[in-house]
Amino acid sequence: MERLQCVTSVSKEAKTIPVDFIRSVDEQPGITTSHGPVPAVPVIDMANTKHDQIIDEIVKASQEWGIFQVVNHGIPPEAIQQLQRVGKEFFELPQEEKEKVAMVPGQLEGYGTKMTNKQEGPKNWVDFLFHNIWPPSQINHDFWPKNPPEYRNANEEYVKHMIPLVDQLLEYLSLGLGLDGNVLKAASGGDDLRYLLKINYYPPCPCPDMALGVSAHTDMSAITLLVPNEVQGLQVFKDDHWINAKYIPNAMIIHIGDQIEILSNGKYKGVLHRTTVKKDETRMSWPVFCEPPPDTVIGPLPQFVSDKNPAKFKAKKFKDYQYCKLNKIPQ
Repeated sequence: MERLQCVTSVSKEAKTIPVDFIRSVDEQPGITTSHGPVPAVPVIDMANTKHDQIIDEIVKASQEWGIFQVVNHGIPPEAIQQLQRVGKEFFELPQEEKEKVAMVPGQLEGYGTKMTNKQEGPKNWVDFLFHNIWPPSQINHDFWPKNPPEYRNANEEYVKHMIPLVDQLLEYLSLGLGLDGNVLKAASGGDDLRYLLKINYYPPCPCPDMALGVSAHTDMSAITLLVPNEVQGLQVFKDDHWINAKYIPNAMIIHIGDQIEILSNGKYKGVLHRTTVKKDETRMSWPVFCEPPPDTVIGPLPQFVSDKNPAKFKAKKFKDYQYCKLNKIPQ
């Protein structure tokens, strides 16, 4: 399997990119990005003592954007920095070292490169590493790099601080819908909710206006919590335009995923987003996808379904939803 990091060195010499990575004109960021005045992605201060205000801000952002940033979120900066440091060190290792945790057929975890078939469209300008980080019963350390040596400790420390934040966010999202605070978490799998870490590595691209790191999509998760490095590149589709989602240092970026949109029967909106790449800089991001267990049935909560407001989504097991989405089968 050819990795993007190998393609990149050849492309840099040639000052061009393979045709397989060139997007159609209606996808190329150089053509489709809005360059006028753009609204800022909402920023929410989790340390605000007026909890009703936090809830109102989360509701508004989740309905109008599907994405927001939280500050004073309780995850120590050192834990984030360590997570980022060991992830960066992993991608800087020799290729044969990275291949020790390569994906295997039938598994979603491991080091990989999504090289799509030609009929599936252009390739994404990204290499990645996927593995579960919570709960312990779902962790397979075979897919956790042994090198750098601090990799495991950094990930375990990070998720320890993340769990209370996820619980808090799901509670506020529930209360914002007029539900008891535990409803959305319980409906998403309760304490069996799974945390899947992905590290995205977007190396420099000679033709960034023609390529995408990741094409437009919504997340399959209930919610996603993401930290990027200092290189901007996230774009959000808002008011019929692709806009640059400028993020602020030390904030955690929160995506509303498909499962919360389904449970709320569309009251909250999953964010359509994509990733751009840079000519001379490496962008990295660390999303954690909080997903229901495979056999959990997700459908609109009965509180949001009536004769006047019928269900907008079919109820199905998460594993079936995942299969349809990954294989582009209508839901």
